Amino acid sequence: MSVAAKFREVGKKIVCVGRNYGAHAVELGNPVPEKPILFLKPTTAYLSEGQKIKMPKGCTTMHHEVELGVVIERAGNGISESSAFDYIGGYVLALDMTARDFQDEAKKKGQPWSLAKGFDTSCPISSFIPKARIPDPHNIQLWLKVNGAVRQDGNTKDMIFTIPSLIAYISQYFTLEPGDVILTGTPSGVGPVVSGDTIHAGLADIISFQFVVQ
Repeated sequence: MSVAAKFREVGKKIVCVGRNYGAHAVELGNPVPEKPILFLKPTTAYLSEGQKIKMPKGCTTMHHEVELGVVIERAGNGISESSAFDYIGGYVLALDMTARDFQDEAKKKGQPWSLAKGFDTSCPISSFIPKARIPDPHNIQLWLKVNGAVRQDGNTKDMIFTIPSLIAYISQYFTLEPGDVILTGTPSGVGPVVSGDTIHAGLADIISFQFVVQ
């Protein structure tokens, strides 16, 4: 069974955090948020290495966004920040592929981002990383290259909202369940990819993956 299939089978949702790095918010001309901005991806968005990222029908501008994902180990709601780490089983490296033209149009009309963020193959994902391998998830490098050229090179220490604060906030509204993944936001440097491009991304020297855009 592929990595993506395992996450589809176990997890029920992907909860994503928008604009959680100040520099990324600024590069897209957005205000820095005062509270987390949340959106969801369906589990059909998962993609394993070796499979190709597909441009959604009608999309002309698709962007890459590399992120640290938090994997929930046990169910909880109304979780406190002080106990948040008890609900984490481990981590993943993930991409939040975004149909930027869809998103820009939706934002102008005040519409949801579902098509822009949740299309099939919009969440390429790594294998599971045990929690012990990342003792400090608030100080780890995220990097991404397109065709060998560095596009994103950031650190999770620059997140606006910490992982415990995100878990506490999210669990006020959504019960978190085993296998659910929280994507914690992307550093600056997002940009377009086109058919034939190779995306190579990594989490420090712990794990990396490559995906090709179809």
